[in-house]
Amino acid sequence: MRAILVEGSGSEAVLKLGAADDPAPGPREVLIDVRATSVNRADILQKEGRYPPPPGASPILGLECAGTVERVGEEVRDFAVGDRVMALLSGGGYAEKAAVDEGSVIRVPDLLSDEEAGAFPETFLTSFLNIFLLGEVRRGATVLVHGGGSGVGTAAIQLCREEGVRVLVTVGSPEKAKRCVEAGAERAINYRTESFADAVGEATRGEGVDMILDHIGGDYLEPNLRSLAIGGRLVVIGGMGGRRSEIDLGRLLARRLKLIGSTLRSRPPEEKRQIVKAFLGQFGVPLREGKLRPIIDSIFPLAEAEAAHARMVSSKHFGKVVLRVA
Repeated sequence: MRAILVEGSGSEAVLKLGAADDPAPGPREVLIDVRATSVNRADILQKEGRYPPPPGASPILGLECAGTVERVGEEVRDFAVGDRVMALLSGGGYAEKAAVDEGSVIRVPDLLSDEEAGAFPETFLTSFLNIFLLGEVRRGATVLVHGGGSGVGTAAIQLCREEGVRVLVTVGSPEKAKRCVEAGAERAINYRTESFADAVGEATRGEGVDMILDHIGGDYLEPNLRSLAIGGRLVVIGGMGGRRSEIDLGRLLARRLKLIGSTLRSRPPEEKRQIVKAFLGQFGVPLREGKLRPIIDSIFPLAEAEAAHARMVSSKHFGKVVLRVA
């Protein structure tokens, strides 16, 4: 099969289109004939040598894909050859075929294109896990999502909108702010021109938000804690701004705050199965009705993965950067 191979580590130039062995599905796995995948921040980090795949995962980049089922393992009961599906992967999406545990597979609604489906699982399930399961957000709550124009950010806006959750986001440009509000955010805070903690205080009349989804880390810790309401939850899913920071334990104790670290990729198949099941239980209807769909920034053929990565690294994208495989 054709696949994008990483030759060394570093810039986009290490990405090369080459040949790889077809994966063989295990007893509880499905083999997907991949039609589309997408670029996620983890792919950038892995290419740079800073985020190795979990033990046993494919070394090929790609945390999600969409296509049709080509073959199923002998213990698979929920999917059959020819089914149109999308899947959450631990790796292997930048290829013509991918094998994955059936618990990480979702049927593609008729209203979603292959490109939309290939950009759906990683960001929507990441947002769902961290906001609704770990963050314990319920209807009527208020959340702050950093990076509102990212794949995770635009997915989080849609999930919160459908669940009746008030959502504030941070962005880096007026254009992204406008588009986030159009997508359903109540307010988009330009972190380049204003303090997000001050803006949150103003928007919530000093009460703070119930939950924050943060992929920045570093110096964001203190203003994040300052932005939380009593009993609020801060869920950290990345460290783009640094991995170390000082914490005011007095604020943490006095306001009964929760600080939660989270990853999705390295979770075992059974945990991912439960996350997918919970997601479909809560959001299956709006998914089937076409109310949840990734915002596509751009689409590149698989052979142009280098250009797709450059697009994401530039931070000029809004939503998802997609790779069309077939």
